[in-house]
Amino acid sequence: MRVEQFLRNSARRLPEKEALVAGTTRLSYAELDLMSDRLAAALLARGIAQGDRVVIFTDNCFEAVVSIFAVLKAGAVFVPINPSTKADKLAYVLENCRAAALVTQGRLAATAALAMVSAPSVGFLALIGGKGPATAGALSFEEAVTDETPVSLPAPGITLDLAMLVYTSGSTGFPKGVMMTHQNVVAAAGSITTYLENREDDVILGVLPISFDYGLYQVLMAAMVGATLVLEKSFAFPQAILNRMSEERVTGLPLVPTMAAIILQMRDLEPGSFPHLRYVTNTAAALPPSHIARLQALFPSARIFSMYGLTECKRCTYLPPEELARRPDSVGIAIPGTQAYVADDEGKPVAPGVIGELMIRGPHVMRGYWENPDATDRALRPGPYPWEKVLRTGDFFRADADGFLYFIGRMDDIIKTRGEKVSPKEVENVLYALPGIAEAVVVGVADPILGHALKAVIALSPGASLSERDILRHCSTGLEDFMVPKFIEFRDALPKTDSGKISRRLIEEEMLEAAE
Repeated sequence: MRVEQFLRNSARRLPEKEALVAGTTRLSYAELDLMSDRLAAALLARGIAQGDRVVIFTDNCFEAVVSIFAVLKAGAVFVPINPSTKADKLAYVLENCRAAALVTQGRLAATAALAMVSAPSVGFLALIGGKGPATAGALSFEEAVTDETPVSLPAPGITLDLAMLVYTSGSTGFPKGVMMTHQNVVAAAGSITTYLENREDDVILGVLPISFDYGLYQVLMAAMVGATLVLEKSFAFPQAILNRMSEERVTGLPLVPTMAAIILQMRDLEPGSFPHLRYVTNTAAALPPSHIARLQALFPSARIFSMYGLTECKRCTYLPPEELARRPDSVGIAIPGTQAYVADDEGKPVAPGVIGELMIRGPHVMRGYWENPDATDRALRPGPYPWEKVLRTGDFFRADADGFLYFIGRMDDIIKTRGEKVSPKEVENVLYALPGIAEAVVVGVADPILGHALKAVIALSPGASLSERDILRHCSTGLEDFMVPKFIEFRDALPKTDSGKISRRLIEEEMLEAAE
């Protein structure tokens, strides 16, 4: 099966079922299927060929969903890019993947036009709304999807073709394009919808950027099972989003830790306020055990799934909700149909309790980084069979005697202080257990005596009043002495990535600049 078949199958089976709710726009599966057919035909008429890359540079909107399926139906590869991306980075992506076309919105057209100057491969712009000097000759999205000329699309390709390139941060400062085939995406989506038990009567909230694979897969998985996706632009106005959840009777809530922290700060929320909510999922970073307990109290009807994943394979592990009470700090077991194990430097599995690197096997593992063989060779190593590659996650883990996995830290995040190795995540979990702390990151700062000293950068909840002494006293009761931060810095908020994850890297870069 190819990814566009998700939509075709659901449209054939459930033509009148509501597929997408985005603002005031409500589309059935039949309507979404027809609009994407028409746009695919328009892309082909403009010269898009099988395997061409088409960048989708938009916010969360129904047009973006139509565009994703249209690109796939044309046999091409879609490349989702966050709308906050600046022209120089967009130009890098366009040039790096040699994009043949760029889909964007009127408000982003100037940025797109500036980036296209450095990307001669881009043959045309497909514009959603708006016209201007920078968009002369652009393909009109609105005209394409309302064109009633009968559509006849050629066979798009096979499952081994690339479906998407998702650009992720690289250690060199240049983003890397993660190559995912149709086979990869189908395997990942099928595995996740299996353990979440997704079904056609689900109503899934999509508030995370579709340029972020966690947000993107809400689109793909909803189409796979015939569910309804409620697509919102962001979580900037949480009360409005929660109201929307009630109105649409949302059953699935995908969130990241920063969203969880905001929800848990909302004092007027009563336990049981969302009786239709069936499950809550979390990834991007591990939820502190204290947050999990409070979410369970707030959403008593929902099963909470703590998960761990990477763009390079979409999802690695999930914790069955019935294990939360016994293993609240575990990220669980391998997702169905895959294998996850802790290995030594030679790639050999280690015994329970031994810390090593997490390795991932399965049909969801990427094919590599776009035209970057060196980075690919570092990330993929030979597997147990001659034809197989397994993914090195770059993360330290340990497994317990029952095979449940525990995140220890990024291989490059571990801080060595006083001769001891400290996982920032372990210290952060203790910090989050102190009422009044909304956000926390622990980093290492150079110290002539300790090698590195621990520094906690903290944002307090609204109305909270905590002193440095309060925080240090709390840490002393929950951590070994070498793990207690030496420095505390208070901020109004911590910097975030485009996906809403707290960025340790940005904090470290700010401290380096300040020290110079």
